Amino acid sequence: MTVNPMTAAEVSKKVINKTDLFILDVRNESDFNDWKMEGENFDFLNIPYFDLLDGVEEIINQIPAHKEILVVCAKEGSSVMVAEMLFEAGLNVSYLKGGMKAWSEHLEPVKIGELTNGGEIYQFVRLGKGCLSYMVVSNGEAAVIDSTRMIDAYIDFADGIGVKITHVLDTHLHADHISGGRRIAERTNADYWLPPKDAAEVTFEYQPLESGKVIKIGHSAIDIEALYSPGHTIGSTSFVVDGKYLLSGDILFIDSIGRPDLAGLAEDWVGDLRETLYTRYRELSDELIVLPSHFMIIDELNEDGSVAKKLGTLFDENHGMNIADEIEFRELVTGNLPPQPNAYQDIRETNMGKIEPDDEKQREMEIGPNRCAVR
Repeated sequence: MTVNPMTAAEVSKKVINKTDLFILDVRNESDFNDWKMEGENFDFLNIPYFDLLDGVEEIINQIPAHKEILVVCAKEGSSVMVAEMLFEAGLNVSYLKGGMKAWSEHLEPVKIGELTNGGEIYQFVRLGKGCLSYMVVSNGEAAVIDSTRMIDAYIDFADGIGVKITHVLDTHLHADHISGGRRIAERTNADYWLPPKDAAEVTFEYQPLESGKVIKIGHSAIDIEALYSPGHTIGSTSFVVDGKYLLSGDILFIDSIGRPDLAGLAEDWVGDLRETLYTRYRELSDELIVLPSHFMIIDELNEDGSVAKKLGTLFDENHGMNIADEIEFRELVTGNLPPQPNAYQDIRETNMGKIEPDDEKQREMEIGPNRCAVR
């Protein structure tokens, strides 16, 4: 009998269902500490693969025989070998198919809700990277917002529910992940929309997203209204969808706020960030459901696996929205910045169309956690 693989999709269900899982991660300690799988009821043991070449006897007593066990490595190979040794030692064990590479790329679609006069909005949760993207559907048409580079996930999903992608939008020029927006537009003959203030250096044609712009999806007056909201980038633009949902991009998250420094202009943009959060957003309805483009921690997931909360609730609960003193806010944001995302300059240039890395290089560029927030 061989050891069974466990797919990223199967692990995603365990995250959402809060299932118990014991993970033996055989990557190097530094890689594990930088970025690992997260789940409310996941337990971890990190033992580098090279420490297990002579066998697993010395760690058997650290692995609970009564729990489901998953061995994880970067690309799969090392985890298969360790899982086989644990299986031979009598444990019920699986390995992560495709390794952390596959975990980083998996998208889990979650239905957020219905739209007026028919239609739906879906959230695509990238659990391994903390990225969130969206599909707005009405009368046989769809808009994709803040897509990842795994474009087949959106195209196949649209085909599966019988809709045509007619618009693709990015809330800003992303720096932590490679956008699939332009490629989806090319594949589907859709319009690709970008904020012009973020697109000064792009090498391709696009439709300019400007404040007050309304993009129709289908025939049910499902409007995606552009709301200029700088702070994460100079062009950051939010979308109010159907008067119900606020797609906040990387400006406002559930448990944190956006960082303003990924173009090296933290001191310049922190004022814009405060203006958006404390003035522009305060003019909106408290009943809007905030749908951000990232999450930082697993606690931000709702019971159904979605990441969403009412704007009024975030006004009350999100620390970044409750700092009355402007100097204190500035110090929090500029003095508490996390490390820069991996290869973020190369990612920005890829999203501008200036460079065209191959698929494997793009995977390498994106490896690691989401680092778009200040908390």
